Amino acid sequence: MLDEKGLGDLKGEVAIASAKKAYEIYKRVFSGPRWEKLAAQGAQPQRLLWASTSSKNPAFKDTKYVEALIGADTVDTVPLETIEAFRDHGIAENTLEQGLDKATETLDRLKKAGIDIDKITQQLEDEGIDKFNKPFEKLLQAIEDQKNK
Repeated sequence: MLDEKGLGDLKGEVAIASAKKAYEIYKRVFSGPRWEKLAAQGAQPQRLLWASTSSKNPAFKDTKYVEALIGADTVDTVPLETIEAFRDHGIAENTLEQGLDKATETLDRLKKAGIDIDKITQQLEDEGIDKFNKPFEKLLQAIEDQKNK
């Protein structure tokens, strides 16, 4: 889709831009007088979860997404192969708040090209949920089968 719109240079960048903007919103929600009042009463911030941040495109650095999404109050689930790659040659640096202007520009370019990021995000979310639901249902069935033996 990016190639069709002349935006091939954004391959691998849209997800990072979206995550950076989400983190920007997260930081805004969990700061300021309203949040401080809640925190004074014991409220704890929920952490953002980056799930399965491996590089599926062999043209990209194998630690591309892990390195781009390092920030305070986040959790990242990473396949073992990516963890090993990161241990070997990854760069551990707080990067999540770097390049916010570039992230905004990336998402603006999508919008101007007529790419509906909300629609694509919903599709990916639905597919992701399906990928988690099927193994979960299989696990529940295996437990039920063991219980009935």
